[in-house]
Amino acid sequence: MNDEQLLRYSRQIMLPQIDLAGQEKLLASRVLIIGMGGLGSPAAMYLATAGVGHLVLVDDDKVELSNLQRQIAHGTPDINLAKVESAKHTLLNLNPEITVTIYAERLTDRNLANEIKLADVVIDGTDNFSTRFLINNACVKNKTPLVSGAAIRMEGQVSTFNKTAESPCYNCLYKDEGELDTSCSSNGVLSPVVGIIGSIQATEAIKVLLDIGDSLDGRLLMLDALHMELRTLKLKKDPQCPTCN
Repeated sequence: MNDEQLLRYSRQIMLPQIDLAGQEKLLASRVLIIGMGGLGSPAAMYLATAGVGHLVLVDDDKVELSNLQRQIAHGTPDINLAKVESAKHTLLNLNPEITVTIYAERLTDRNLANEIKLADVVIDGTDNFSTRFLINNACVKNKTPLVSGAAIRMEGQVSTFNKTAESPCYNCLYKDEGELDTSCSSNGVLSPVVGIIGSIQATEAIKVLLDIGDSLDGRLLMLDALHMELRTLKLKKDPQCPTCN
């Protein structure tokens, strides 16, 4: 690392769990972030500032006025711009040393599988079960760790899947039994809640990349922001899961 990088990441390098070796590993890492909305925005911004060297952003939506209450990678001048374009501009303003690849489209099964295969970690910031199941299936097939988050109203949850062969997958937790209405547009969401969950997703991704601490592998972290309570549920691999077994 050069002197500027040492200064940029100095507060992180001070951490004994990271140090120079860990920072260099982050700089060499590639993270795929699917969904540049309320969850993907803070996750991407913190990964960029932390020095994850290559971020790949996927989202086929454009920025709308109603997004700005919670999707902090975008601003008022970005309305009608592709979310990935807006986010790329924000991320490179935060850290011009990283590489940002964007897809302003929904990836085909083949392209999705290829990007997941190239990624060291995948962050799922989508808001519907059908897409989450597709992402999980590809992560299981390619043995790529997946950090999944969700937030609605004043509640949120996060878990890390597929970290090891013994880990449960997203399909072990949620059965593919049809679409549920979990969108913010129908139910509303408190803006800081998605920020909290997205930030935890970024933290989990860094821990997985560096293999430090105890990840949420095999656990589901649940946030009740109205009463400011956190609780963790243990998850087990489903021996009858159609995806990972």
